Amino acid sequence: MTAATAAPVERKPSFWKKATPFILILPVVIYYAIFWLRPVLQLFASSFVTLDGAIGFDNFILTFQDPSFWPAIRNTFIFVIFSVTLEFFVAFAISLLINQKFKGASAFLFVAMIPMALPASAAGAIWQTGFTANGWVNSILYYLGLLPDGQTIFWLAGDTAQMLGLLIILDAWTVIPSVMIILLAGLQTLPREAEEAGYVFGGNYWTVLTKIKIPMMKSSIITAVILRLIAAIQVWQILVIMFGHNRLPTLVERIVYYTDVVPGLETSPKMASAYTVIVTLIVSLAAIAFLWASGSFKKQGAS
Repeated sequence: MTAATAAPVERKPSFWKKATPFILILPVVIYYAIFWLRPVLQLFASSFVTLDGAIGFDNFILTFQDPSFWPAIRNTFIFVIFSVTLEFFVAFAISLLINQKFKGASAFLFVAMIPMALPASAAGAIWQTGFTANGWVNSILYYLGLLPDGQTIFWLAGDTAQMLGLLIILDAWTVIPSVMIILLAGLQTLPREAEEAGYVFGGNYWTVLTKIKIPMMKSSIITAVILRLIAAIQVWQILVIMFGHNRLPTLVERIVYYTDVVPGLETSPKMASAYTVIVTLIVSLAAIAFLWASGSFKKQGAS
């Protein structure tokens, strides 16, 4: 080999070429630092400042002594477990159905996404008016012959378990489309050859789904579950519209209660800030726990 055919010397990228990606995201970083990070840090610091100006855990002790604190923890936990599970499996089933690309699949997808376009306040108003004693739900049941004449179902007057069940169903109606879109996008990016190979080697639909499709969709599943998990812990708007405050306390509902309903009390801002820090820690720990359970950290460590 002669000198003329020697490999060219690689040039190191210049400083500006390396710095360009960081410069491009700098405006977003500055925006979040001013309008998100600074208020978050201020709130976190204020949660440790007591009424007399001292530093301590009095605000958190006061929050733990709130009669609604432990019911809010329990209701939030129950809601998260059942709503995330229900919404994931229903959304996954719908995404598998739409991915079959049957005749009318596009129209079905359009109809299924309608609840996703409604804000939580609008969805809450629709269902709140429907589930009143003289609402449209009882009217439909009456005209279908499923509700005897003169009988009324008081949907919003149930106990805690009934209210939680109704909340889980109504929340699923609004959230399933967004989870479905993430899972459907993951399905449509799978290589067709892998699925065909599974059938060629004797696999049936269930084997191909569980051994090929689901493992290859792991990133989409993790994304969908984490986003839904975070949102479920923060449920409050549709709950308040349906049942008001105090009937079915949840963690974020308590924040709204002490911020908007009883802001005149001296302890309200302190309890609201303590509740906010607690919710932030729970959301962070839940996301980390799910990533750890799904093996995401092990995968990154191995790579």
